[in-house]
Amino acid sequence: MVRKKVLLLLLVGLVTISCFAQNIFSCIVQDAGTKEPLADVSVLLKGSGKGATSDANGKVLLKNIPAGKQVLVFSSIGYKEQSIEINFPISGKDPLVVITLEPEEKEIEKVIIASSRTDSRIENTVTRVEVLGAEEVEEESGVKPAHVANLLGDVAGIQNQQLSAVTGSTDLRIQGLPGDYTQILRDGLPLFGGYAGSFSILQIQPLDLKQVEIIKGASSTLYGGGAIAGLINIISKKPLQDVPERSLLLNYSTLKEYNLNLYLSERNKKQGYTFFSGGTFQKQMDKNRDDFSDVARVEGIFLHPTFFFYPNEKNTFSIGVNSNFEDRKGGDMLVLADLTSSRHQFFIQNQSYRNTIHAIWDNRISRTDKFTMKANMSTYKRNITTNVFSMKARQISFYTEASYVKKKEKHDVVAGINLNGDVFKKHLPDTTPIRNYHYFTLGLFIQDDWKIHPKFTVEGGLRSDFHNKYGVFLLPRISLLYKLNRQLTTRLGGGMGYLVPTVFGDELDERDYARLQPLINIKAERSSGINWDINFKKTMGDVSVTINQSFYITQISHTLVIQKTGSSISWYNEVKPIVTKGIETWLQVAYEGMEAYLGYTITDAQKKYDPVHPYLELSARNKFASVISYEFSKHFRGCIEASYTGRKYLEGGSRSPSFLIAAAMLQYKFSRFSFVLNCENLFNYRQTKKESIALPPTVNPRFKQLWAPIDGRVANLSMKLRL
Repeated sequence: MVRKKVLLLLLVGLVTISCFAQNIFSCIVQDAGTKEPLADVSVLLKGSGKGATSDANGKVLLKNIPAGKQVLVFSSIGYKEQSIEINFPISGKDPLVVITLEPEEKEIEKVIIASSRTDSRIENTVTRVEVLGAEEVEEESGVKPAHVANLLGDVAGIQNQQLSAVTGSTDLRIQGLPGDYTQILRDGLPLFGGYAGSFSILQIQPLDLKQVEIIKGASSTLYGGGAIAGLINIISKKPLQDVPERSLLLNYSTLKEYNLNLYLSERNKKQGYTFFSGGTFQKQMDKNRDDFSDVARVEGIFLHPTFFFYPNEKNTFSIGVNSNFEDRKGGDMLVLADLTSSRHQFFIQNQSYRNTIHAIWDNRISRTDKFTMKANMSTYKRNITTNVFSMKARQISFYTEASYVKKKEKHDVVAGINLNGDVFKKHLPDTTPIRNYHYFTLGLFIQDDWKIHPKFTVEGGLRSDFHNKYGVFLLPRISLLYKLNRQLTTRLGGGMGYLVPTVFGDELDERDYARLQPLINIKAERSSGINWDINFKKTMGDVSVTINQSFYITQISHTLVIQKTGSSISWYNEVKPIVTKGIETWLQVAYEGMEAYLGYTITDAQKKYDPVHPYLELSARNKFASVISYEFSKHFRGCIEASYTGRKYLEGGSRSPSFLIAAAMLQYKFSRFSFVLNCENLFNYRQTKKESIALPPTVNPRFKQLWAPIDGRVANLSMKLRL
């Protein structure tokens, strides 16, 4: 009797197990044309919410599949969705299943984001990244060959703000915050800031660039202090195997600017190189005829050779040198013409010399693992000369980092360590109160992209920095990516940041350095911020539509504020913070040869420590931008741009007028030649038409804050020859 009960229980157990048996499905996903494995392909079990994502080898493993007929749906951006029906359990020995996906008729260009450190495609990055690709950068090389400031200023949420009427120094304000709070990198390496001030962005030429990556909001977990408002990572071109490139560019503008740039690249199986060299000459100009220059005289020479070595398929070494010399001088037009007199003496001159050596080693241990070491050393010498003061100093900066990337089925992990520092030393004799300093920072960081579900990824990061003067900074960060469907995606992220103080504020006139006091009892600024965006992208036949809506808020505590008392200028920390918040909306439509872009930003940036004048100066509350381009043929293309900048708060609480700026460009390509005719500020809007910006005395004037262009309408004609 007992034996019968045992047999009955065993029989019931076997039936129960068979009824609830779960199955496993594995496959390899490939491109139908190239047969290359496809990573990050979403596989969903229809009607269940279960899913998986293909790894770097294209492999998919889906577990716990109920018995019976099931439908699996394969999808990836840039490929047609595919569904297959399988009856589980699969009879016999499980075969190797290969799934091939067909590219969409208009295949979307793969954009790989370097700033994420995991080499992820842009649609899979958990942190929102905006990319100015090769086409935009190449176009800018014909419009403004001298620098990329204009290119970055066209992006919604970024304001291009000229700071000095004399030298032309320029600030890039992200989400309403001054440029001090934005970190600028080149190939993931910091080269700028400190004693270089706001000239850095004016010394980066577009001809040897591949793309520009922009992250808005706190990005300090991977890159350390300074990335409070955002991060701009400028990516250099690399040589393509058996595809040599040789370009010569000539440019002339009605502002009497001349540019000559040369770019060369070539690669074989084992080695390659890129070589960029250029020169810029800009003559001084007085547009409003007040006897002071509105455009400084600039002479610059740039040299950037980089050598690449490929000993095997897994390893890449690169080493390069970046050198430039720039002489920038503005002021009284008679002084600039060497006609100095007792009434005409005013000028400001900045001579800067930068020499940088950089090296990067990438070791792709496997298709999923990568080890990277990178380092640079930069010497920046700046000689300041004015009619009342002169100063010479040198800043030596260094940065070295080792990082490791591990990609698994559910996790993309990056961890690393870096050491960076600045050594500032004045040249004697010197009469300024500014002190020499030697700073270094040791940082440890780790970040994990956890793919909880094919539609849902969580990115968590933590960084710890030790600064030899300002102590320890702990910087957590978290971001969420949710793909509601193939067209609709949302990201939510927040993090903390910090900024180490420097006496060289962007808003300072060089003549004020003689009164600038050293930093005493000063704390580092700290920040916290949140960014949320919703992105919709859909292709309907020949029409592609992208809509992005984002919201942001950032708070900066221990805000560093300048104080002018009598003959001295000093810095101190405010008790209450700066808070900036806003919304950003943009729409992009592409149809055959036409592309249109509309962007609107509203920013509320307030100084909570100043109840009388609470709004942050020079931050426009409203900004609207639009771009329409049309490709008439494979040889001929045209573009029209317009931007509206709302009123800005100025010193003392006054407000500037709002203004409209427009531009037009025509590009013609024929054989190896490319010609660009461009006109900026078509309506010739200038601040100096509304008011005089130079304040007496003539021998040593002061200037009002700049809230609009002062150089007026300018046209340029460039020719690029592919050798």
